[in-house]
Amino acid sequence: MTSKDLERTGFQEQAPYDASIDLRTDFVMVYGLNDTTPERIARWRQAGYRVHLMTGISWGTYQDYLDGRWDGSDHWADAQTAGDGSPILHGSSTDIPYMVPTFRFTEYLVEKLRPIISLGVEGIHLEEPEFWARAGYSESFKREWQAYFGEPWQPPHSTAEAHFRSGQLKQHLLSRSLDRVTSVLRDEALQQGRQVRFYVPTHSLLNYTQWQIISPESRLRTLPSIDGAIAQVWTGTSRTPNVYAGKVAERTFETAYLEYGIAQDLTRGTDRRMWFLHDPIEDHPDRTWEDYLANWQRTLIASLLHPGVARYEVAPWPHRIFNRPYLREGSGEREPIPADTATSYLIAMNSLRDLDQPDVRWAHDGPRIGVALSDTAMFQRWSPGGESGHYDGLQDALALEGREQLHFSDFYGLALPPLCEGQRVSPVQLENVLDAPDALDDIDVLVLSYEFQKPLAPGIHYALAGWVSRGGSLLYVGDGADPYHSIRSWWTGRYATCADHLAEALGANPTVDGIQAVGNGRVRFLPTRPADFTKSPDELVAAIRSLAEAAGHSWQSTNWLSVQRGPYLIGAVLEEAGGTHSVEGTYLDLLDPHLPIVRQRVLGPGQLTWLRDLTYDEEPLLASAGRVVDWQQDDNRIAFTCEAPRGVEVTTAIRVRTEPTTVQVDGTAITDHRYQDGILWLRHPGVPSGTQLEIQLT
Repeated sequence: MTSKDLERTGFQEQAPYDASIDLRTDFVMVYGLNDTTPERIARWRQAGYRVHLMTGISWGTYQDYLDGRWDGSDHWADAQTAGDGSPILHGSSTDIPYMVPTFRFTEYLVEKLRPIISLGVEGIHLEEPEFWARAGYSESFKREWQAYFGEPWQPPHSTAEAHFRSGQLKQHLLSRSLDRVTSVLRDEALQQGRQVRFYVPTHSLLNYTQWQIISPESRLRTLPSIDGAIAQVWTGTSRTPNVYAGKVAERTFETAYLEYGIAQDLTRGTDRRMWFLHDPIEDHPDRTWEDYLANWQRTLIASLLHPGVARYEVAPWPHRIFNRPYLREGSGEREPIPADTATSYLIAMNSLRDLDQPDVRWAHDGPRIGVALSDTAMFQRWSPGGESGHYDGLQDALALEGREQLHFSDFYGLALPPLCEGQRVSPVQLENVLDAPDALDDIDVLVLSYEFQKPLAPGIHYALAGWVSRGGSLLYVGDGADPYHSIRSWWTGRYATCADHLAEALGANPTVDGIQAVGNGRVRFLPTRPADFTKSPDELVAAIRSLAEAAGHSWQSTNWLSVQRGPYLIGAVLEEAGGTHSVEGTYLDLLDPHLPIVRQRVLGPGQLTWLRDLTYDEEPLLASAGRVVDWQQDDNRIAFTCEAPRGVEVTTAIRVRTEPTTVQVDGTAITDHRYQDGILWLRHPGVPSGTQLEIQLT
């Protein structure tokens, strides 16, 4: 029962208001700019929401700009263009290209968004600033190259250096456009006496790198008019296959865990807001309800294992969840959402508002392992003479041409081995060490490689050397074979690779085999290509473990990754680790639409859980598929209103001191309730305006 002002939960929706998609979150992001936008904003506000606006900053229904209706000039030359001269289009569209964020297109966006300020929205979300790595051939990009580098354009796929520089320019253009749009609109809002916040919904750095897309990522921390971000992690991004122990597979839970981990660094240590996205469906329309539910649960639990974030976008596009039919397992027919599935989604969505818990307890106290990931990894997603392929979550990744590039094995070879040992692994945004003194405060062992990324400035190494000398442990992995070591940059001409400068900053010898002391810390150089550890992870695990133990940390291999956040126990049995794990206590199962009491739960490989500990406190409201408001309670009576989307069967679990004498729903006594061991379960149809419930106790 939290205040909507906190904006703990929200969703985005392009459809007009409908009671079946009224999720009763704190805020709604009305999507898109067209003639219906003012009406849609007004209607959602009338339904009781704090209203934001969301639109794409790199793509959208911007045909009036492209065809010249806006300023009399054709602007198709501003479309992102592939090497064959074709525009890169969004999804299956024929007239919605991804855009090169030129000055002219940026001014167009400012003009399109300017009227929104007067509509009184609380925030504006400029989603998915994206530039494809395979782009860079349009005339507008060639002009921007000349202006930025002061030299003629080079085809981005002609050399490693040209590809890297192309990525740098793409990130610069996207950041420049975001800065201009948000700064101008913030100033104009202030002139009108309004406070409007600006956010950037964005995929994780890990996913953008894997999918071969360039985005601002760490630059978002430095743009002064950006107030936060939404981490767009969902089944579609996290089921992208990778390799562990020689096996190519979807690892939705593990990948999502790493994606949410790196996304936190967009706002960690600042006063900016971060929401984690969950998507109960995904963009692929031909999977089954059972597949959607299972993979949504994997991403949900992965996000909850990061207690530093307690705000969530509970769904994009509720209309495609609650009003579209999908396949069922074993059937060729499409069906509406199963009743129990709808109830499960809503129980989770409402429980998420209560995750801001100060009491956080991890199941294991092992070393905290960071894996460094730099923006520059996005600039290296092509190898001279190699295939890149194209993937955006809708293709068959296992049959994709160039799929070895898609696997991003140089990163996963470093991250998956310790994670599959049950260790707390978190990717770390490498650039943050330059301006955030606390960037590595929560890391005991940092794993770093320059075989798939590069340091943008030598200051990164001095910051790392300081951290190591104060007691940190650094494992550098790399054999120096990456062709990008020879690009023009700050280390070339003086050092063979940037890793040699790192060793100099540390005062260490990169050719020594074993752990070297550096001040109060230690470093080890492992001359191996990171991708090799996707085939055989044991050597990497042993190296990380030896560093951790040298620093005094105990290492316990386990199949159980778990955290308790206040009364909520969240955990997963790691599939690659095998075995089972038994949870014992007295809980409610929040992933079960009936909210049963659980006293023992045995979980097998790949299984996960979200439980509400009934012994943790005496709070009366335990869980509900609706939003509970207007709570009133005395010794003999409990009354409240429960708001939920139309068409959803609501389950609510309440702690009571005795079995009730009567239960009334909207003034009518009902018998559709159940009591056991101090818990009362109620069921009723959802109504957005609210169902009145009253419980009489003896």
